[in-house]
Amino acid sequence: MNTAPNKAPSKSARRAFWLAMALLLVLVGWWLVATPRQAPETPGQTRTAPPPAGSEVAVFAGGCFWCTEADFDKVPGVLSTTSGYTGGKTANPTYAEVSSHTTGHAEAVQVIFDPRQVSYQQLVDYFWRTIDPTARDRQFCDIGSPYRTAIFATSAEQLQVGQAARASLEKTKPFAEPIVTQLLMADDFYPAEAEHQNYHQINPRRYDFYRQGCGRDARLEQLWGEPAKP
Repeated sequence: MNTAPNKAPSKSARRAFWLAMALLLVLVGWWLVATPRQAPETPGQTRTAPPPAGSEVAVFAGGCFWCTEADFDKVPGVLSTTSGYTGGKTANPTYAEVSSHTTGHAEAVQVIFDPRQVSYQQLVDYFWRTIDPTARDRQFCDIGSPYRTAIFATSAEQLQVGQAARASLEKTKPFAEPIVTQLLMADDFYPAEAEHQNYHQINPRRYDFYRQGCGRDARLEQLWGEPAKP
């Protein structure tokens, strides 16, 4: 009877095991990144309450509206955020329709804010550092016109602030590429389906994996050198 102790796995066996584990993690990561942006099975537009008295409305398109909503939720003075669609030609579009690139809409976020706590100027300055303003018709791993970046001004005053901010940024930006983010007057805003509202809070793990898998924060650090500060 052989009583010798079992040998430890060979280096080749250990290498094969860790390669298999790495492949499994890559496949899981790919699935999480590739699938979360599917259209809901039961689409239905979200109803929004009227803005509180004394508040103001801003609209920003920063690629994936889950990420834009999460970024603005961090800002003191922001009362609410709503993911939705704007800038297109189709009334009451669904997520599937917008994702088909046929409606002309961009994924966007409507921001209700208290101007006594945060100014529109501050929101615009913050917005720049949450996007890649050098990318046309895409943001990070999302490609196509629904993921373009834009500032949709809800008043002539907001448009002037946005124009001045962009002109100033052109002189001070820490990168060489031109800024292609659009500056437009706001059009009809259509709230997205309930499944897309507060996605970063309802599905935090999947959201985090999606955001990191898309390389959003890594690209922002490369462009701006530091995270956006509310």
